[in-house]
Amino acid sequence: FGVDFSLIKAIIKAESDFNPRAISHTGARGLMQLMPRTSNHMKVEDPFDPEENILGGVRYFSHLLLRFKNDKILALAAYNAGPEKVEVHQGVPPFAETRMFIQRVMDYYTSYRLKR
Repeated sequence: FGVDFSLIKAIIKAESDFNPRAISHTGARGLMQLMPRTSNHMKVEDPFDPEENILGGVRYFSHLLLRFKNDKILALAAYNAGPEKVEVHQGVPPFAETRMFIQRVMDYYTSYRLKR
């Protein structure tokens, strides 16, 4: 899907700490913490299957990158809070969780890119 491997690895680290059985308090599942609705939309039958989860998560994130004109920060905000929230707020929503998520992902992303 043309998404930087280091960025996907950073999202997985921030979302699940590489635990394929992770379940969030909101019901997100697997490595990339896909919500059931997103899993269905991305045709992920088993969100706990690492290959399926990553494929669905990367497909979804690539759609967000297109929607937000390749702006990684806005795409990450949309991944965490939902694309509608990003559009309503015309930028990163003022949610502490979303802002911390973006910071963590970008920190991991920088670290992973330097290790290449």
